[in-house]
Formats: sequence, structure tokens, C-alpha cells
Amino acid sequence: MTVVPSPSNPLPVVVIGAGPIGIAAAANLNKRGIDTIVFEAGERAGDAIRQWGHVSLFSPWSNTIDPVGRELLEKTDWVSPDPEAVPTGAELVHDYLLPLAATAELAPLIRYNSRVIGTSRQGIDTTKTIGRERHPLLVRVDSADGVYDILASAIIDASGTWGHSNPIGASGLPATGEAESNEWLTGPLPDVRGTDRARFAGKHTLVIGMGHSAANTLLALAELRESEPGTEITWAIRGRSARRMYNGTADKLPDRDSLGTRLKAAVESGAVTLLTDFTITELSPQPDGRLRVISSNPDGEQSVTVDALAAATGFRPDLDILRELHLSFDPVLEAPVALAPLIDPNVHTCGTVEPHGASVLAHPENNVYVVGMKSYGRAPTFLMATGYEQVRSVAAAIAGDTASAGRVNLMLPETDVCCGSGGGGC
Repeated sequence: MTVVPSPSNPLPVVVIGAGPIGIAAAANLNKRGIDTIVFEAGERAGDAIRQWGHVSLFSPWSNTIDPVGRELLEKTDWVSPDPEAVPTGAELVHDYLLPLAATAELAPLIRYNSRVIGTSRQGIDTTKTIGRERHPLLVRVDSADGVYDILASAIIDASGTWGHSNPIGASGLPATGEAESNEWLTGPLPDVRGTDRARFAGKHTLVIGMGHSAANTLLALAELRESEPGTEITWAIRGRSARRMYNGTADKLPDRDSLGTRLKAAVESGAVTLLTDFTITELSPQPDGRLRVISSNPDGEQSVTVDALAAATGFRPDLDILRELHLSFDPVLEAPVALAPLIDPNVHTCGTVEPHGASVLAHPENNVYVVGMKSYGRAPTFLMATGYEQVRSVAAAIAGDTASAGRVNLMLPETDVCCGSGGGGC
């Protein structure tokens, strides 16, 4: 089924994803009177965040609420959280996203259990270069009612990167045996203190990664070790030193600043065993039901045999649904080409990323924008507040308000090295 516009039913803007940035996009478009439809693959707003709901963000509430979203909520009986408190992912969903998605303005716009599986231009594929703008954008949706197409005037992809982890193996490719080792893999942010506790208590867990997601898991395991005899924790990194993870003293986000200090203490006390120069090349299930993890590099081979493996190796965007559109992504970060130099993690942290808007996010395909965590590609330097500024500007551009689209309305806090605490909100 293809939804066709009529003079009384103009083409809507389609927003993909009802997470914080997708909902903010809808709020900004609604404020400008632009017809909008939001497609969310999950059962409710913030469905991906619920999967790491036990993890605290680093930013306080004052930096995690979209200004236009707040305007809508303040029309209801919503009670604003303490602006200085730091929410967990679950609190972000329960105390902000769900109430916002339920407002009279936004609730009619969101279609749940509706996964976007493709985008294109009506009647033509990506090889057609002349006159593309004369063909409406097309969005294909897989829902409980079946697969259907809807035409759109613009597409804002805010679908994020959660669920698309980088592989465990070296060189950006899966390790030998990685596909056969799923039963030992816990995901990047297991709920060690809650629903996943039994999986780790009295067992040996290997945590891979050099970011704050890895640090969160390691500290939770160290806490578990104090009450569960036999719990072993090994931390493996590819580099020769964990100094970059330890040294967070310049960070103006205090919860994140303390993470490295606490992790360093756990390593020095012996609660966590650190393996350096550990470049994983093979995962080998063993007859005793455990997993042997093998590292090979020019300096030799190392291995460790464990009961569980938590790989906090970062995320990458799934660009398949955009394949038939004319988009321009940086070959290194898989971010829009104009954005990539601003967010390069070799140079930038969260606080040194310049706030940006529609002009930086634009692609050769008119009125198509990738925003939020997905716009950052493989870079971990995303702040939720930056995403809110993105969609404010994009909504203005779609409305033809070039002056507002070109303004920057955001000042970021000074931060040290940045990797998202979970799902991508520093």
C-alpha cells in the first residue's frame, strides 16, 4: 500500500525513531505547524534506552530535556525533575520521554511497532540523477498491519546506533568464531546489579573496551565481587596503557570524572585484572562450557578463558535503509562529510565539538537528514544537547526559516575524553 498525498493531505515529514532526538524533532516540527509522522520500531518511546535503563547518564537533567519538549510538558501536570540530578536511562524514559510522547500534540504523530526498512524516491532508484527532486521521498514501513509505503516531503533519521555494535575482533572485522560465540556475549551494558546478576555471580567475566561503558560494567562487577565469592573480573584493552581512561580530572561532568578514578583503584587493588596489548583474533568455545578468548599480535599470543564476555567496543550506524538515497558520508567515521572533522574522536571530546545544524548535516539528497547519535557515525563524542540543537535547526530549514536554521543556540560544558555511558548520551 502506498499512501498518496492530496491537496487536503500534504506530504508529511517522516521522523525515524522515537528516542530523545526523534521526539525532539517531532516537537520542533509540530511547533512550526509541519505535518509529521514518527515511526518507532519499539512498543513505546525510548525503547532502545530501556535496554540500558540501569545505567546513569553523565549529564544532569538540565542538559537532557529539549527546550521545545519542555514547553509541551509544562502545559500538562508534568513535574520537572531536579535540574542538577543525574538520571538513569530508565528515569529518562519514565520521567521525560513517555510523558512527552503522550502529550496531546505528539501522541497522534507516533506510530509504534513500525520499523522503517527502506527509503527512496518514488518510482526511481539511486542510479537516477536527473530530476530526482520532482519525485517525492518514499519510506517503507514494516508494521503489525503489514508492509506499506508512505510518501514524504522530508526524512529525519534519528534511529540511533544501539543494537549495531562494533565487532569484537581486530581491524574492525569479527574475530574467528565470533558468530558461534553468542551464548557467552552479554551485550555492551549488562545489568550486573539487577536482572543479569546470576550470570556473573561467582563467574569469570571478560570486559573489552576503553570507554565509559566498559568502566560502568567493570565497576558494577567489582561491587558484585565483594558479596559473591569466586567472581573474577578481567579487563582487556588494545592499547599499552589505561592512562587515558583513568585521567578524567579536567571533566566538568563530575559523575564521569569520578569513573576513571574509581576504576584505577579497582585495578590497583586487584579486584580487576588488566590485560594490555590484547587484540582479539579468535573466540573458541571449550568442552567445559567456557569461552577461550585469544589475542594475537606481533609481540605474541595471550589468552584468557571466561564464562562471559561483555564487549563495550562502541557502535556503528546501520546505513542500509538509506542505500537508495544520494547521501554523502565520511569514509572514516560514516558521518556526514561536513560533520566528520568537527567530531573526530582523535581530536575532539564532547565539549570541543562545535554545535551545528542543518547546513552541516545536509546531503546531496534534498530534505534528508541523519541526526542524533546516528549522525556521529562511529564517533563516541555525542551529547544529547547537541542532538537537540541539530533538530531545532533542521526543523527550521525544512520550514524555510534559513535565519533560524543558521543560528547556534547552544553552549556546551567543558569535558574531558568522551565516550557515551550507554546508548550514546554523554
